Amino acid sequence: QVQLVESGGGLVQPGGSLRLSCAASGFTFSNVGMSWHRQAPGKERELVARITSAGATNYADSVKGRFTISRDNAKNTVYLQMNSPKPEDTAIYYCATGFWSVGNWGQGTQVTVSS
Repeated sequence: QVQLVESGGGLVQPGGSLRLSCAASGFTFSNVGMSWHRQAPGKERELVARITSAGATNYADSVKGRFTISRDNAKNTVYLQMNSPKPEDTAIYYCATGFWSVGNWGQGTQVTVSS
């Protein structure tokens, strides 16, 4: 069955950096688009970034220029590099299968941006 396991979350200072990882299994990873989403307390879950199987990327305006999504098909892993995070980036971050629509979700990893 499809499994997505996020890691790398934690506490980061504003202006710092953090890299999230999502290890995938149970499907042919190289054939599938992937995405990162986040949900802050009291807010709806929102798309952060997504990447096609060929490596094309798309970002939410709020993170464009600061976050980078990438994938390593040899490791069945998708990454989210978070540079210059802001307090408003604090949320639970989820990876998911799919580019145009979500198929499966990971369990999420908490990211807290605070000094």
